[in-house]
Amino acid sequence: MPNTRSAKKRVRQARTRTLRNTSVKSSVKTAVRKCHEAMDELGPEACAKELNHAYSTIDRAAKKGVIHPNKAARLKSSLATKAVNMGKAPEAGR
Repeated sequence: MPNTRSAKKRVRQARTRTLRNTSVKSSVKTAVRKCHEAMDELGPEACAKELNHAYSTIDRAAKKGVIHPNKAARLKSSLATKAVNMGKAPEAGR
């Protein structure tokens, strides 16, 4: 239980940031999942579109500091590798 004003403020800030970070992490997971589904089921155009969307979502999360930059690079690399192996990504290296 916080005793000082500054400690109470930190609790409020932590609560707000936790909610925001949870939302951003969820959007990253959703974008990655949709990209995997597009690679498995849809054509090259939809796959490239979902790949670009996933890249931008991952980059945004890394820029905000929600996920570590190395994790962002790892996620993007795995998506690119899968896209290249399937032969559906025109710009997998980006």
